[in-house]
Amino acid sequence: MKEIELIITALSPLAIGLKKPGSVSEAGDYIPGSVMRGAMASKMIQQSNLQNPDLTANGGDFQTLFLSENPAIFRNAYPASSDSEAEVKVLPATALSSKTNPGFKPKGYGVFDSLIDRFCADSYGHPYDPNCPKDGGRVEPYTGFYSQKKDKKYKSHSVSKRLLTRVGINRSRATAEEQILYSIEVLNETQEKKPVVYRSSIIVEDDNLADLLTGFINNNTKNFRLGGSASRGLGRVEIITKELVDAKIDVSDRIAKFTDALRKRWEKWQILGNPLEELPGDRTYFTLDLQSDAILTENWRRTTVISEAMLQQFAAVEDSSLKLEAAYSSYDYKSGWNAAWGLMKDVELITNKGGVYLFSTTEDKNKVWIEALEKLERKGVGDRTCEGFGQIQVCNDFHLVFREDAV
Repeated sequence: MKEIELIITALSPLAIGLKKPGSVSEAGDYIPGSVMRGAMASKMIQQSNLQNPDLTANGGDFQTLFLSENPAIFRNAYPASSDSEAEVKVLPATALSSKTNPGFKPKGYGVFDSLIDRFCADSYGHPYDPNCPKDGGRVEPYTGFYSQKKDKKYKSHSVSKRLLTRVGINRSRATAEEQILYSIEVLNETQEKKPVVYRSSIIVEDDNLADLLTGFINNNTKNFRLGGSASRGLGRVEIITKELVDAKIDVSDRIAKFTDALRKRWEKWQILGNPLEELPGDRTYFTLDLQSDAILTENWRRTTVISEAMLQQFAAVEDSSLKLEAAYSSYDYKSGWNAAWGLMKDVELITNKGGVYLFSTTEDKNKVWIEALEKLERKGVGDRTCEGFGQIQVCNDFHLVFREDAV
């Protein structure tokens, strides 16, 4: 299994539409994996010398990449710094920052995580209502994309937007149509006088196919169009691949650090009295942090919580000791456009990226869960993972940033 790392540079505004309230098309704040997948599939079909674009009739590499049981996984492309190699992640839903001056230091008053302290507070029977460590003011959830530099400093990432106003064209006369005026919200191609850069990756099961896909991308570096209104000059990008890397993940250290930090924090809470129930000494704790929106289903119904039964099903592990300790998630609705069918996609109930699920299990199950969680972090959870949905990270390091050490 190989991972193709992508660096995407915007050469023109990107119309990555989410929904269309009235005459205004609202743009997202990143490039979804479904858009990446559709653009590459479309370019492959265009370059095929077949009159019939249905390549699935003859099978081949196209079918393996896009339609097989283990298709290539196109992850979302998140905004990043052009001069940094740091991985861009999604802040967990439990991250908090000052209401009056939010953001990472030194510009803001700092950001910290509340997951472990909330867990301890509930176990000790106390409400948890922290204040800003700098001015003592109110704090609120702080969301978005971030990266950690080599000097351990944190940086948030975002893309500015603008509205483009267009006039409808009468096709029979090729002139402007009266009373047809519409606006498109787009992601800017430059920010702070620099081109906007996004980082993404593609997970491919077969090593040979990964090499072929890498070659295809390199041969069409500036030929891809992402998003809508491509015929109007929007969506031009340059996609560059980095060297192929093995899609291997080791979560054992992260789980050990998280469990150790939770136990040490539990001991500090003892100054407030005795807990309602003692912390078991034979359990391991870990989190699932959604790095993209997820489509979750339980008993044929949409849900926003990953239950014990669902996780066991995703991981193909039977564990009666598995326990969901806490869940922090929210929901939204999302649709899209299927260019191949020429139809709107179904409206899906999604669990928003940043959702956090805290689980625990007995220590004798550690090895089994470590192997299973490594596979889940590569492939994702829920439906339509090949389009970038359901990407997770096990034990995000940001959970170890406590209030007194706000960054």
